[in-house]
Amino acid sequence: MRVYVPLTLPGLAEAYRTGELGAGPFTAYAVTPGLREWYSSDDIEELEYAALGRAAQASLRLLAAEPRAPRRRVVIAVDVADRAASADPGRGPDPAEPGEVRVAGAVPLGKAASVHVDAADAEADVTAAAEALTAADGGDDDARFVVDGAEDHELLWFATQEIANLVGRGD
Repeated sequence: MRVYVPLTLPGLAEAYRTGELGAGPFTAYAVTPGLREWYSSDDIEELEYAALGRAAQASLRLLAAEPRAPRRRVVIAVDVADRAASADPGRGPDPAEPGEVRVAGAVPLGKAASVHVDAADAEADVTAAAEALTAADGGDDDARFVVDGAEDHELLWFATQEIANLVGRGD
């Protein structure tokens, strides 16, 4: 199963340093029955793109909680065994979070398929969106518009061999 793990650049640097993602369990996003129902599509590429988008939204929430992190959303696509990722049976699927899964344990970074990161020109909109999240969650329509502005930026695709350069450890 392909899962999309929301991170920040410091989180990606930590994964690069340790060679693994998360200590488990951790939250990721995938094509789940709930996501299929929410997105109303049978096209797997569209559904995977929707899961990536959900992970990008979660990355924005991580940025809001990490004020010192560079203001760029990060998502890493990782292949895990089907049994390693599941909807959280203790809570039941949260309808507010279609596609959310729990990954049971740490995943070797070598299982990563790709990395997706905002371009530098997205930083101002991502910064504003991270600052507006609380108000948007409270129902402020103007803040919701600001948060949606971050989604106007497509995440760039990077091969896993480029992680060292993304985290500033390239030669």
